[in-house]
Amino acid sequence: MYYCRRASVQNVQRRFLLLCSQAAPINTLNDIHCQPTIVPLGDSALLCEFAPPATLATQRRVWEVARLARSWGPEIIEVVPGMNNLTLVFDPLSADRDALCNQLEAAWLAPGVEQEQGRLVEIPVHYGGEAGPDLEALARHAGLPAHEVIERHTAAQYVVFFLGFQPGFAYLGGLDPALEMPRRAEPRLAVPAGSVGIGGEQTGIYPAVSPGGWQLIGRTDLALFDSTRNPPTLFAPGDRVKFTVAGVLA
Repeated sequence: MYYCRRASVQNVQRRFLLLCSQAAPINTLNDIHCQPTIVPLGDSALLCEFAPPATLATQRRVWEVARLARSWGPEIIEVVPGMNNLTLVFDPLSADRDALCNQLEAAWLAPGVEQEQGRLVEIPVHYGGEAGPDLEALARHAGLPAHEVIERHTAAQYVVFFLGFQPGFAYLGGLDPALEMPRRAEPRLAVPAGSVGIGGEQTGIYPAVSPGGWQLIGRTDLALFDSTRNPPTLFAPGDRVKFTVAGVLA
């Protein structure tokens, strides 16, 4: 795989990234010292990636680099923040890829700017029953009664790490570890819009009907994506999300 830096620098970087990935989770922006890995995606995009684990501090750094990259000139076509990474799409006829590699690295390692807290969005959820067919299975997996699963799920305040999978789908950080559960072995062919699910270490909401393998524990009536709305998505990266109990179905 082609890297933007020379081989000797790559070897140092790989050792550094290995050390960083074995270190304690990052808690503040000032703790981000590891260099990112930057690789080309074809001839018109770069992937800037940071070693795991995924943390809120890392995501804030991703958002800050994305903000800076959007101002780098008309040769920048699109900037796409993801989980622990950022994709930069550029015009290969007018942009210097090596220069962009250097800009990405410099932006990543630059001192962080204090960011404002995102909006707090409350999501009323009907838990269990037809709306949450996997609630009981998740409760058994966690060794908790169903009502405590609901209490724990609504007690946390989540943060939107990034949007992906489908328009308006927010990947949320902050799930209580006791509620973590692997995805279903057999995904559903059609998950109803508004379904609230848990997949591994994350919880999220399906904006539209789609196949999906997350464990469904409830459903909301809120529209997460509306093409006639400005902006069309209910969430933005950095927003805070609070689930509330609209009802518990038998």
